[in-house]
Amino acid sequence: MTSMADKVLIIGGGFSGMAAAIELRRQGLEVDLVEIDPGWRSYGAGISLGGATLRALRRLGVLEAFIERGAATDDVDICIPTGMKVATLPTPRLAGPDVPGNGGIMRPVLAAILAEATRAAGATVRLGCTFTHIEQDEHGVDVSFSDGSRGRYGLVVGADGLYSTVRETLFPDAPRPRYTGQGVWRAVLPRPPEVTGAMMWVGDKVKTGLNPVSREQMYLFVTEDRPHNTHIPPAEFLPMLKGLLARFPAPLMQQVAQQLDAGSQIVYRPLESLLMPRPWYQGRVVLIGDTIHATTPHMAAGACIGIEDAIVLAEEVGKGGAIAEALARYQARRWERCRMVVENSGRLGEIEIAGGDKEEHGKIMRETMMALAGPI
Repeated sequence: MTSMADKVLIIGGGFSGMAAAIELRRQGLEVDLVEIDPGWRSYGAGISLGGATLRALRRLGVLEAFIERGAATDDVDICIPTGMKVATLPTPRLAGPDVPGNGGIMRPVLAAILAEATRAAGATVRLGCTFTHIEQDEHGVDVSFSDGSRGRYGLVVGADGLYSTVRETLFPDAPRPRYTGQGVWRAVLPRPPEVTGAMMWVGDKVKTGLNPVSREQMYLFVTEDRPHNTHIPPAEFLPMLKGLLARFPAPLMQQVAQQLDAGSQIVYRPLESLLMPRPWYQGRVVLIGDTIHATTPHMAAGACIGIEDAIVLAEEVGKGGAIAEALARYQARRWERCRMVVENSGRLGEIEIAGGDKEEHGKIMRETMMALAGPI
C-alpha cells in the first residue's frame, strides 16, 4: 500500500462522519459520504459540549454558527438536591479567549450545521444509501452499495456509530456495546432568566442538570441507576421523569417538573459503552467515532473525541506517503486520549452506582478535563 488516497468514502453521516468529510475535503481529496437514513436525521434532545469540543468546532469552521444557534457559557454550578450551591466547576476557554468554556445545543441543530458545512465543503452526499460489500486489494477498495451502484476508493472511513456494520464486517470478533447500569433522561423546556449556564444537582443514585441550548430553550438531563436494561414504554416517560425529579426539592427543579408535559420532547437512553482494542483499521478501511470508542456522557466528551478523530485522520492522510503509515499515525495519536475518556467516564458511573468515593469522582473529572484541554 504505497499510494495514498485521492478518493475517500465515508460510511455514516453522524457528527464524526460529517467532520471527516469537511476535513478531508480541506485536504483536497474527493469525498463521497453515504448515510442510510434518507432524512439524515439526528435524534435526541440537547447535547452538552466542553471547551475541547468548541475548539474542534472552530477548526471545522462552524463555531460561529454554533454560537448563533446554540448557547455558550462558562463554568458549571454544582448543587445538592435542596438547591444549595456547593461548588463551581471551572471550564477553560479552549476555543479562544473570546469563546466561553462550554455550551449546549439541540442535537438536530448541530447536525444541521454540520450537514450544511459538509455540502458546502464539496462532499458528495448520498442519502438512503449504505454499503453492501467491501473488497480491498493493495491499491484500493471496491465497494458495492444498496442502490446497486459500485465505486472504487483509496480510503474507506467507517463512521456508522455504536452498532456499526462496518466494524462487524471488518472485525467480526470485536467487542459489543456494553450496558453500564445507568440510563439518562432528557427533555427540552423554555429557558427561564435564572438559567444563565450549566447547573447540576447531585443526589443519592440520581443526578440532574440543566443546560441552555439557545436563547429561548434549555435541556434537562437526569441520570439514574437502572440495574437492568429493560424497555420503557414511551407512555411512561412523563410520569417516570416527574417521579425522579420529586427527589430534588430545589425550587428551580420543582418548577421544571411542573413544566414538563407531552410536548417536552422527553427521551430515555440506556447508557452503553465500547472501547475496541487496536487495530482500528484493516488495510485501507479505518474506523472513527462511536464505532470504536462509545462513551457515557459523564464527561460530555463523546462528540468531542469523535470529531477529533476526523481532524487527526485528515491531518495524517494529508501528509502524504503510504496509507498504512498514515492510519498507524492516526491510531497512535488517538488511542490513549480516547481510552482515557471511555474508561474514566465509565469509572464515574461505577462510583455513582456504588455510592463511592466522591473525592475520587472529583479527581477523575478534574484530571480528565485537564487532559482534554491538551492538544489533540
